[in-house]
Amino acid sequence: MLKQDFVRVIKRRFHLPKPSETWRNAPKEKAECVVIGAGIVGLAVARELSLKGKEVLVLDSAPTFGTATSSRNSEVIHAGIYYPSNSLKARFCVRGRKLLYHYCSQRGIPHNQIGKLIVATGTSEIPKLNQLFNHGIQNGVENLRMLDASEAIKMEPELHCVKALLSPASGILDSHSLMLSLVGEAETNGATFSYNTAVIGGHLEGNQMVLHVCETKTLTNWDGNTPLQPDLLLMPKIVVNSSGLSAPTLAKRFHGLNTAIIPPAYYARGSYFVLSNANSTRHPPFKHLIYPVPEEGGLGVHVTLDLDGQLKFGPDVEWIPYVPDTTNFLNKYSFLFPFQFFLCWFGCNTLCFFLLRFHVLIAHHLEELYWVLASEMVSKNSIDLVAWLWFHALRFDYSVSADRVARFYPEIRKYYPNLKDGSLIPGYAGIRPKLHGPGQSACDFVIQGEDIHGVGGLVNLFGIESPGLTSSMAIAEYVAALLLGG
Repeated sequence: MLKQDFVRVIKRRFHLPKPSETWRNAPKEKAECVVIGAGIVGLAVARELSLKGKEVLVLDSAPTFGTATSSRNSEVIHAGIYYPSNSLKARFCVRGRKLLYHYCSQRGIPHNQIGKLIVATGTSEIPKLNQLFNHGIQNGVENLRMLDASEAIKMEPELHCVKALLSPASGILDSHSLMLSLVGEAETNGATFSYNTAVIGGHLEGNQMVLHVCETKTLTNWDGNTPLQPDLLLMPKIVVNSSGLSAPTLAKRFHGLNTAIIPPAYYARGSYFVLSNANSTRHPPFKHLIYPVPEEGGLGVHVTLDLDGQLKFGPDVEWIPYVPDTTNFLNKYSFLFPFQFFLCWFGCNTLCFFLLRFHVLIAHHLEELYWVLASEMVSKNSIDLVAWLWFHALRFDYSVSADRVARFYPEIRKYYPNLKDGSLIPGYAGIRPKLHGPGQSACDFVIQGEDIHGVGGLVNLFGIESPGLTSSMAIAEYVAALLLGG
């Protein structure tokens, strides 16, 4: 009864429009190919399609390319060890690694094939290390070798382990230089980039997806009281949804698409800390990438060097309970509860005090509240009250809490026992777009074309987390073949 009353009050208060009223008067434009998202995968797809002679338009809500996951990762070229045989992750990682090294060498993009040691720090981890070795062999990773402790420590004197897996094919690169090169090559081949441009939904006309597009500032400044009008209805022949963190959310707003096939979205925040020792850049304690055996949700807090020799540790895994639609589109996040919203809405200081006192308890039910509202109120082709409420409730925040360092020291000291207290300083954080939650089995990449959803010219890319950077050019090949044949 309370749920029904609450929904009825919201409907009456905000006069939600009928779905058709939010977009039918917007101007229309045609396009050949639209790539949604200017992250590393979207850029690789845009380049690949432009090389095939297609006229490509890339849309991104950010002011430039690669502002989210693509610029907030370890910048590692993975070999292809971790992933089950014949999975998309295994296939694309191995193929993508070869394409990436070749592309970087041809284009002068800074990179270094420094190799990786995956280490078992206790005998209980050795079976997992053997499993990784077998995965790598099955996936076609070259020159893998198991090392005993003495061999590994001879390579890395600061290392502690009982056994290690050497992957000479692993490396590092400058991801910004890579993305800049992809943008330049795509533009040379006729691609156009439109930043500060948000795709907020779409609908089917016949078997063609029509995209609902608005300026980012329109979405940012929206008050939630008036219907949000798309500035433009874009009618492309080809649509690639490569919007990363927001890909599942956006796909659910494609009115007419079967939402049952869209996988659930989960988000894992990962923080990095940097070694602060003044000598660490000139004389870093490690020359190779050092990885523990994988943990739930990630590859463990590992050692990465950048091309300047700076050592960083991370990422850890911090599961985010829920991320709202508008936050996804605008790439913003923080744990802020909208007390001001409720104060203005209800005009009740007592309620605000109640929320402040019991906000932790309420937070556990926020996702349930969202879906109650969404199921009864949300038009499937526009941003509306619920998204607005959530936008003010949660925004992306990529700052690193210094308090998290307490979790890093014991994990790092398992393989680097000489790490000194106070030597880690906050670095940066990223959020990984996952298709599985805590306690669930890891998922493969999900790439859905017409054979899955029945919509011609549409490809959705879901869960493109690690090894997405390494796999980017192989994913682009695959998407192009899916859309154009060959």
